[in-house]
Amino acid sequence: MNKNGYLGWIAGLTAVFTLNGFALAEAADYAREKKWADEVVPGLVVGDPVYLQTPRGHHKFLTLFTPAADPRKAAIIVHGMGIHPDWGMVGTLRIELADRGLTTLSIQMPIMAADVKSDAYPPTFPEGAERIAEAVGFLKAKGYTQLAIVSHSMGSRMSGVYMAGKPDSSIKSWASLGQSYGDYAKLKLPVMDLYGENDLPLVLKNAAQRKKSLAAKHSVQKVIARADHFYTGHEPAMVEAVAAFLGETLK
Repeated sequence: MNKNGYLGWIAGLTAVFTLNGFALAEAADYAREKKWADEVVPGLVVGDPVYLQTPRGHHKFLTLFTPAADPRKAAIIVHGMGIHPDWGMVGTLRIELADRGLTTLSIQMPIMAADVKSDAYPPTFPEGAERIAEAVGFLKAKGYTQLAIVSHSMGSRMSGVYMAGKPDSSIKSWASLGQSYGDYAKLKLPVMDLYGENDLPLVLKNAAQRKKSLAAKHSVQKVIARADHFYTGHEPAMVEAVAAFLGETLK
């Protein structure tokens, strides 16, 4: 699917949300997003801030670009609900993967007000998919041809929307962390479904269903022993699992 076709598909999905009473332009909290950026950028030690722009509303969003040795391979890091591209385990992933030779682009996803619950987030999913598409375009323009998506929690749900729209051919694999509702059956690229032994109840409840839907070759489900939803205290095991999967699927 070319970019025009992809944006047309996103527009159709947006219309579905609008018809159901949601206003996408009102869903994302851009002021809160700017506040995160104002806090993150001055303290940035590793990587460079790069602002990309969405087609809808010409909104500029922060990404953190950390180039590494390999000129072909890169991972797009997609964070979870209400946070930013250098938060906690997300920052660990973007830096540790770059240290292992894989360029990373950690992107700010749409967020809502701090008191908004997860079931209110679906109206932001089309814009989230657009941001992933813009990140893909940015990396391709720099010559990267072997791309992966590494997503966590709500970011995995948003990445699933992007994947459902026929991802760019440069996307070779997807590491989906802390996924709750994922169904990978229609995907033709390798997926790793990764979660913690002590993850959120919904992630654990649907684990067997997600595993059953892993149809593409080299897809796998892995559990990090004793880890919670954020892999607290088990970040090295998380990074190792993701790095090993990307090493097998990005050639």
